[in-house]
Amino acid sequence: MDYQIDNTDRAIMAVLLEDARTPYTDIAQRLIVSPGTIHVRMRKLEQAGIVKGSEIIVDPAKLGFDLTAFIGVFLEKGAKYKNVIERLEAIEEILEAYYTTGGYSIFLKIVCANTDHLRKVLNEKIQETAGVQRTETMISLEQSIRRKMPLSAVSLTS
Repeated sequence: MDYQIDNTDRAIMAVLLEDARTPYTDIAQRLIVSPGTIHVRMRKLEQAGIVKGSEIIVDPAKLGFDLTAFIGVFLEKGAKYKNVIERLEAIEEILEAYYTTGGYSIFLKIVCANTDHLRKVLNEKIQETAGVQRTETMISLEQSIRRKMPLSAVSLTS
């Protein structure tokens, strides 16, 4: 679906990026439109694939997962990507996986309880995955920036 966003759509998304739990009636009052308008616009944004659900952000450290690491995965062959990614999906410590250009074939973000847990995930899960040649691990010391999509960067014709 080719949907052209306008300032109303941008305003709706801005409110929801601030707090995804904001009721449509509250958004409608802020934007001085009907709740039905918000509902219809959101449905169109979702159908166009511009908006994909909403999320609750859980702090892994509060649940005992104090260590965040990034792992560059080298594959034996690029053709193994689909099989490898299917197996990596089963590893619950992996939060994100990206198919990349450059040195790594796959770049992972994982969370673990501690360095021993990280070692076990690396040795017993990721490196044992058929098609993985080797890995490089970088431990995150701090998340310095976390932001959502900047709507100011989105043109009205996007």
